[in-house]
Amino acid sequence: MHLNGSPDAERRPRLTPPIADARRAVRTAIAAAAALEAPDAHDDHGPARPHPLAQDALLLVGLSGGADSLALAAATAFEAPRAGFRAGAVIVDHGLQDGSAAVAARAAEQATALGLDPVIVERVTVDARSSGPEAAARQARHAAFDRVRAATGAQRILLAHTMDDQAETVLLGLARGSGPTSLQGMAEDTGTLLRPFLGLRRATTRAFCADSGITPWDDPHNDDPAFARVRVRTAVLPVLERELGPGIAEALARTAEQLREDDEALDGLALDWALELVTQTDDGAVALDVRGLAADPAALRQRIIRLVVSAEFGVSLSRAHTLAVAELITDWHGQGPLSLPGVRVVRQNGLLMFSPNS
Repeated sequence: MHLNGSPDAERRPRLTPPIADARRAVRTAIAAAAALEAPDAHDDHGPARPHPLAQDALLLVGLSGGADSLALAAATAFEAPRAGFRAGAVIVDHGLQDGSAAVAARAAEQATALGLDPVIVERVTVDARSSGPEAAARQARHAAFDRVRAATGAQRILLAHTMDDQAETVLLGLARGSGPTSLQGMAEDTGTLLRPFLGLRRATTRAFCADSGITPWDDPHNDDPAFARVRVRTAVLPVLERELGPGIAEALARTAEQLREDDEALDGLALDWALELVTQTDDGAVALDVRGLAADPAALRQRIIRLVVSAEFGVSLSRAHTLAVAELITDWHGQGPLSLPGVRVVRQNGLLMFSPNS
């Protein structure tokens, strides 16, 4: 780590606007996670709700050594102890580049110099045969996070995704055409992952490092057009900014937030209504009242179908499969059973019957 001035400069850098903004973002995110209402232990339906941070909880920063994660590490090292929490770091060495072990070691040294403890380096093997390199690296990284959380008892892994990352995620979701869930982007708090920087631009984290005298590592993969996210960052977003005017990243982030709010509201309505419509049969099948579902708007009806199948059978239905089930309600003309991945659906005596598909 390269610092400007005396050793005290590392502990007390000049409080510039980027440093203040980053610290405030971390402070706000930690406070919100600590103030969460504990989920009802008896509620087994619907999406899992995050648990609040316990007193003296351990928070681990996912650190790559890049500007975003270094800024997050420094801001967390400053804010977490003041809020009554412990702060450490986890560095995942994907082994995808020459010298990756040295990069991980340098990031670990920087984390230690910032006062983070513990500092853990996890080396992973990325298998890109079944998916692209980006997806495979992400899967390996998150598996490493899960292992470290289990080993240390950490309650959150803090990730340094910025508003720019959120905008890129929304655009990639739009290109895939996978619906509102993808367009919601990344959640600030999933219960295991906490993203304090979703309201900050990438330029702020770079300015934070410069103002703090911290030298980040520049990942060459961030400039490699072989990756779709890099093409969005370097080509698509600049074109949108040029042709449509500034503020595209902010607009996409606002869209993601609004969609997430709408999704949470619809999930709540779907759960309440599903509990009214669902019954358990003697042979272990799950039944939904057809007349009740037929009276619902399509968006709510399809959400109820997906919710019940997910909660009871652990299966995530695609849109095509969901619409096929919905046709048993809205376009009934004596169809036979539907055999879907993990679940069998049949209409009988005014009920939709769901059972495991062996």
